[in-house]
Amino acid sequence: MRFPVLGIFLAMLPLAAAAQDQETWNAHLQSTYVWQRKPSFASPYEGPNSLDGSRERSYSLTGTAAIGLRLGSATEAYFDPEVALGVPLSGLLGLGGFTNGELAKTSGANPTFYRARLFVRHTIGLGGEPTKAESAANQLASAYDSRRVVLTAGNVSLLDIFDSNSYAHDPRTQFMNWVLMTHGAYDYAADSRGYTNGVAAEYFDGGWILRVGRFAQPREPNQLKLDNRLLRHYGDQIELSRSYEIGGQTGVARLLAFRTRAVMATYSDALSAAAINGGAPDINAVRNDERTKTGFGINMEHKIREDVGVFARAMRADGNTETYAFAEVDRSVSAGFSFKGDSWQRAGDTAGIALAANFLSQAHRTYLERGGLTFFLGDGALRYGAERIFEAYYSVALRKSLRLTADYQRITNPGYNADRGPVSFYAVRVHLEN
Repeated sequence: MRFPVLGIFLAMLPLAAAAQDQETWNAHLQSTYVWQRKPSFASPYEGPNSLDGSRERSYSLTGTAAIGLRLGSATEAYFDPEVALGVPLSGLLGLGGFTNGELAKTSGANPTFYRARLFVRHTIGLGGEPTKAESAANQLASAYDSRRVVLTAGNVSLLDIFDSNSYAHDPRTQFMNWVLMTHGAYDYAADSRGYTNGVAAEYFDGGWILRVGRFAQPREPNQLKLDNRLLRHYGDQIELSRSYEIGGQTGVARLLAFRTRAVMATYSDALSAAAINGGAPDINAVRNDERTKTGFGINMEHKIREDVGVFARAMRADGNTETYAFAEVDRSVSAGFSFKGDSWQRAGDTAGIALAANFLSQAHRTYLERGGLTFFLGDGALRYGAERIFEAYYSVALRKSLRLTADYQRITNPGYNADRGPVSFYAVRVHLEN
């Protein structure tokens, strides 16, 4: 891995006292299969990047090994090889909130093997009550100080560290839509598979956690190859979270901001160029190395009772700068409930129901109305409407390590176009892990 920061990071690691009951290594596996069907829907016209109005089927399959090794009393290394294959609906085009978080633009019918993660984590204890971490994927069983600094460097998913949520974060076991696994408007640094290189620091102090990080952006929008020149092009993140208790039930509130610097285009520049030169606006013709994009959001979760939780997210991002690495959303809101099966004598089962809404800026809308194409959208015309998403799932625990899920999604104004849809999506998901 060409990542010089990792070597510098390792050389600077301070020594720390050994903790008891430390796991020296572990290995975990997961595999997830998703089958999805979309019936035909009202589609009076289509463009090059539209969601296909005819009936379609899609599938995805991923397999991941997560291998952890303790390098020292407070230092751990992790390696995740992964294989993926799949065929997305409509070539993964025509939506702001795509319906399967396991699929990427690079998906194909042939298995592709790649490195998903390769990173080092170091913990600096600062005192306080001991906190235990159980053995899990990318987590060695350990005991940590409640006050501590955690440093991470290497190849990761940025969502491993930022914008966590107990009820809506993992498309392999929870909601499947992209805009329910994180903020829809969170244009976070990642390659087209969702991984990146970078460094992060986390400070834990009681119920407070402060996280900061810098990560590599792709060299071109939504592409695989990363630009590791982290002093020139980058995605910066900062998140402050606070755990709390009300009426004996716990919750977490998180504030998140991001800033992206990359070779990007603005919709206003593309519209201005088209006004001068004629034809449809084209963001590919007006990219500039001096562009920055920012966004700010809030993420909350609260346990109503032991078997019921509620969550909500809202984010606003720069609506004039093109989507660079995630979903084509300028503002997003989502909320929902998660239920454990205890009350109906199915303690291992879970169910969820959620609503989400995605919005575009005025410049973004005008660009699409005038026939502009983006990486994910382009019906050739647009009668704008906010993209509204409903998702519900029920997950059955067949065994401790095996889950079967039925999922339903309905999207109104797909691709922000009130002339098209609504459209329904039906899915079955099988998830195995140990």
